[in-house]
Amino acid sequence: MKTNIMLKGDKVIEHIPSIKDKALRINLNENIYGTFSEIGAGQETVRNFFRAGGSSGTIAKAMSAYDKDFSDAIYGMEDDGRYVTESRLKKMLMHEVHIIEERLDRDKHPHKMFFSYANTVATIDFAKQFKGHGWVGIKYQVEPEEDYNEIILHVRFKENDARLQQETLGILGVNLIYGAYYKYSSPKKLLRYLYDHLDKDQLEIDTINFSGPRFADVDNRLMSLQLVKNGMTDAVMFNPQGKNVLPAAILYKKNILALRGSFRPVTKVNIDMLEKSYDMFIKENRVNKDKTLVVFEITLSNLRSEGEIDERDFMDRAKLLCSLGQTVMISNFQEYYKVVEYFSNYTKARMGLAMGVNNLIDIFDEKYYRHLSGGILEAFGKLFYRDLKVFLYPMKDENNELITSENIKVHPRMKELYKFFKFNGKVMDIEDVHEDNLNIFSREVLKMISKGQPGWEGMLPEGIAELIKENNLFGCKPDKVLAEHKK
Repeated sequence: MKTNIMLKGDKVIEHIPSIKDKALRINLNENIYGTFSEIGAGQETVRNFFRAGGSSGTIAKAMSAYDKDFSDAIYGMEDDGRYVTESRLKKMLMHEVHIIEERLDRDKHPHKMFFSYANTVATIDFAKQFKGHGWVGIKYQVEPEEDYNEIILHVRFKENDARLQQETLGILGVNLIYGAYYKYSSPKKLLRYLYDHLDKDQLEIDTINFSGPRFADVDNRLMSLQLVKNGMTDAVMFNPQGKNVLPAAILYKKNILALRGSFRPVTKVNIDMLEKSYDMFIKENRVNKDKTLVVFEITLSNLRSEGEIDERDFMDRAKLLCSLGQTVMISNFQEYYKVVEYFSNYTKARMGLAMGVNNLIDIFDEKYYRHLSGGILEAFGKLFYRDLKVFLYPMKDENNELITSENIKVHPRMKELYKFFKFNGKVMDIEDVHEDNLNIFSREVLKMISKGQPGWEGMLPEGIAELIKENNLFGCKPDKVLAEHKK
């Protein structure tokens, strides 16, 4: 069953096979054989395979361990007592793969490619306050004797009806299984095809991880970037080890200190801003040092180069920030109030934003809020209504004068609004900064690196220059640098 290609004028339009066609193609492949384990929303995915016909050659077992005691007896208990977790999903996948390998003789099934599909979800509650979310995954073979590959993703439901969410989950499951077998050679396309016959208003995918022999060359941070780039989610996060993490899990009930920037590359200014603002933040009331998370945020607009996202450039930045032990967030939020709103979905604890003078001036620029019916006042209500502090890093003007919150110049119409927030302690100056750092600008450092000019190394945190040279990041050519230095 091939995907049809249609021509419309000079454009090639790919015909998307129906969910029934996808399920039928899987069913008619005599070598694809496995199990379905679905908890929390009914057996929505496997139902599509039953309905398509020919399912006896595909489905070894289908089950729903709804009862918690039954679930624990089969898959084991979770340390945190929860059931809609990545850990539970992984246990389901491993258990079912073990069962199918144990019960089916390879001598009798030499050409079978085994798989286990699973999901554990919670749909919308009766009060319609909790929209619902879940973990979905597949562990599968592409060759009979090959090690298993794995695709695991986290979803958030957006529909306000449990039945609709169930149907959405069923479609997603078919798309995942179909993509796993027929699109694995192109993970970026596989990612997009997860939304076949679905709308982004129905479902959000905010975390995905690929592993196994067929995905050995896949960097999951790039897959995270695709989620934001494709509009599948507004933000993704990865930890210092470079692993994708679920934002809800890492942000939950945390005090959050966020730094936004291009970090191209990360400089001594960024680190000085972090260290000084962090020292101030943890001394604030209602801030628990042990529950404080620092987030380096890069917006999608900062990743664009000539209208397109430069993935190599993104990876360069990510590697450096991770090497410094930082948690990184890639977001689609241009305005700061949207970042704060996003964090507020997961925590009510005090938050902090560390920024430079130019960033604060931009916040008080009305042009960024014309799309809001309430304009800048609506945005500021969303920004400062919450328990938030801004930690302001100074800069020097053209006269070498230090600009702080006391002498910053915002638009004349915004002066009184600025004074109000300043008077109420929402804006605090970062003091005792290293003034030598105020002459460091990442864009100038970047030019020096790309042109092979010496002297940029001292503008970066310890160890970063060596990483840039070793990995030829940002177009760095060590031989070129050496040649320029000899001149």
